[in-house]
Amino acid sequence: MKKYRVDQLRNVAIISHGGAGKTTLAEAMLFLSGAVDRFGKVDDGTSTMDYDPDEVKRKISINASVAPVEWNGHKINLIDTPGYSDFVGEVVGALRIADATMVLVDAVSGVEVGTELTWRHADESKLPRMIVVNRMDRENANFEKALGSIRDIFGNHAVAAQLPIGEGDKFRGVADIIHMKAFVWNDASGKNVTESPIPDELADAALELREKLVEYAAESDEELLNKYLEGEELTQEEFERGLATGVADGSVVPVFCASGLRMVGVKPLMDSIVALLPSPVAHGAVTGRLPGSEDKAERRPHEAEPFSALVFKTMADPYVGKITMFRIYSGVVKSDSQVYNASKDRTERFGQVFLIKGKQQIAAAEVGAGDIAGVAKLSETTTGDTLSDKDKPVVLDPIRFPSPVLSMAARAKSKGDEDKIGQGLARLQEEDPTLRHTKEAETGELLVAGMGEVHLDIIAERLKRKFGAEMTLDTPKVPYRETIKGTVKVEGRHKKQTGGRGQFGHVWIEMSPLPTGSGFEFEDKVFGGAVPRQFIPAVEKGLREALPEGGSLAGFPLVDLRCSLYDGSSHPVDSSEMAFKIAAQLALKKGCQDANPIILEPIVRAEVTVPEEYMGDVMGDFNKKRGRILGMEPEGRYQVVRALVPMAEMFKYSIDLRSITAGRGTFTTEFDHYEEVPFSVAEKVIEQAKKDKEKES
Repeated sequence: MKKYRVDQLRNVAIISHGGAGKTTLAEAMLFLSGAVDRFGKVDDGTSTMDYDPDEVKRKISINASVAPVEWNGHKINLIDTPGYSDFVGEVVGALRIADATMVLVDAVSGVEVGTELTWRHADESKLPRMIVVNRMDRENANFEKALGSIRDIFGNHAVAAQLPIGEGDKFRGVADIIHMKAFVWNDASGKNVTESPIPDELADAALELREKLVEYAAESDEELLNKYLEGEELTQEEFERGLATGVADGSVVPVFCASGLRMVGVKPLMDSIVALLPSPVAHGAVTGRLPGSEDKAERRPHEAEPFSALVFKTMADPYVGKITMFRIYSGVVKSDSQVYNASKDRTERFGQVFLIKGKQQIAAAEVGAGDIAGVAKLSETTTGDTLSDKDKPVVLDPIRFPSPVLSMAARAKSKGDEDKIGQGLARLQEEDPTLRHTKEAETGELLVAGMGEVHLDIIAERLKRKFGAEMTLDTPKVPYRETIKGTVKVEGRHKKQTGGRGQFGHVWIEMSPLPTGSGFEFEDKVFGGAVPRQFIPAVEKGLREALPEGGSLAGFPLVDLRCSLYDGSSHPVDSSEMAFKIAAQLALKKGCQDANPIILEPIVRAEVTVPEEYMGDVMGDFNKKRGRILGMEPEGRYQVVRALVPMAEMFKYSIDLRSITAGRGTFTTEFDHYEEVPFSVAEKVIEQAKKDKEKES
């Protein structure tokens, strides 16, 4: 593949709801351009873009996949993304390194949930976009209806740049408003296209749309606007330039129509990608910071600039090991060179640099600014890292991946697999930044967190396939705690005589509650040597060691209390550190029973973003979950609801929210504090804890 100038590159992420035909349309572009010699099909498992075993098995996109298309003297880097919300991390990574997006809308269903969600991510990235009403060959396809849903949800700046010629099984071409020509497909190859004037039945509508597009084009440039207002016609070159400017600044979103499966409309669509979507040059410089500093540093998209690149994806290849994929923002990177990882202050050795076409690697001597490339076997580099020139380093803004929303307890199916599971999950986490695994200290469980049930199911399958370890997933235990509400004075006395030297330790301890979150405090109030000084540390140690073993209600760890040692006695021969440790623990156990013990539960702060029409349902659901609404505020067409909710009620909230909002809601949670469990709930918690202990014994 030849090398292209920066201004000849187009980095385009394809986004939409699942099932809108993203992968099929990308395959059509690859085939039409000659990048592949056969049209890959998702259903047949022959797709260039969906090549992962899990994708082939499930017939859905799971990973963001890259493939270059050479067209009209330009190179289009297509980035095909998953449509299922469980894999939104792949979408976020793709949008971070794209210069524009192509948003697909199903011709039958119109704008769907996943399209709304990915559009919001494109908004956050401030990316220019074009819309394609795809699958126009489907029964009941309706371009006008789909366009109506687009304008209702995304705004009136979405304007048709094409009209379909026929719909459903009669869809055979498009009336292109930009060039005022009709393109009709004569066979299934997608290459035999006839150009002709726009059919009479579409002529009036086409002229009306043309005028609207000309107006948008003129408004994007002061010089063009003056010319337009003075009644002069814009030249075709001025019109296309002005329209491209409007697309770049987001003031207009052109809407096209196509059938990726039949390859109808694909050729003019690719022409429009080249003509209307911005290059890396148009996208402009990126801003980062100098390593170890907050000082800003800028990198322009030119090969003469110092090298900088952002790693947006890491994959484990069974044959070549770890593959690192990156977008170059400035400079040039060459094969067999040394590159500085500015994020980790490490130097990496590059072997063969390659361009990426699905799973195929195309060797390249060098790759320049604006392009997307990969390299194998980097030891230190992970997703989100910045690679740069060591003499002129820069750290680019990292990719802000969404936090996991579903946590499950992972258990090994076979004894002895625990280590393999931990090691395997660590490797998979390198590939997938939306995956987390942690050891919960208080419950002892291995927690695996991801973006949803399907995501975690696939993680379990990959763990088995790649690392030979099987795990089951279950609802996690809640890390409850216990504390006291009252103040008591208790005696702990340990005396044992079995012949020879005995054991004797005797303490009086005052136990009192502390504010939530205070932990544990020990206070020495002994006067007159009632407890010899050398044994007082043993008393404190005995108490601290007993705290994790739990209180008197359900055996949860003890927190937020003060223990004051104020009296006791000793034996000149039989007293020892061990005897006083035991005496202190006996006192603690008795005190927990007498000091009004309670159970504490973790409370999380939840932030839910939903369309306004679902706000009441979300708030009602939080009330059922014992939540407290903190407030609401608008965010565009959405409402943000903030609440404090018990963690026990939130483990499967991603499933609940999807049901409540038809998949249109998103949320985040973070731990906030502990508070007392209501009596009615505490009874159930205690009962369940007893059952769990019986199972374990």
